[in-house]
Amino acid sequence: MDCIFCEIIDGRRGAHRVFEDEDVVAFLDARPLFPGHTLVVPRRHHETLTDLPAETVGGFFARVQRITAAVESAMESAGSFVAANNRVSQSVPHFHVHVVPRNRKDGLRGFFWPRSRYADEAEAEDVAARLRSALES
Repeated sequence: MDCIFCEIIDGRRGAHRVFEDEDVVAFLDARPLFPGHTLVVPRRHHETLTDLPAETVGGFFARVQRITAAVESAMESAGSFVAANNRVSQSVPHFHVHVVPRNRKDGLRGFFWPRSRYADEAEAEDVAARLRSALES
């Protein structure tokens, strides 16, 4: 399998690493939104969040939390944007979380895409019911 992130994790491809332990590697994004934009990836190859073993999710996100605090501190940012794509818009099919330092008026807007509203309460309730049903199965 050819995976850019697996190559970085294994040391076959260079990257500016900022953190690593037995389960997680974090490195600077090669095409950052802002300096300090960091990618946090599990060492073991899992394509999506839903592929991560349940017992590893908490530990993984504890590292994301720690790295987020470090990014905000080191970059002297007012906050951060922490996000992960799951298949759609996922440029590398290895689960990863973006930690992007943010400041007011930095040029990024919201979630970078248009937002909308439900047509009415009935539509919102129908969507909520579908989600509850999926969670129960």
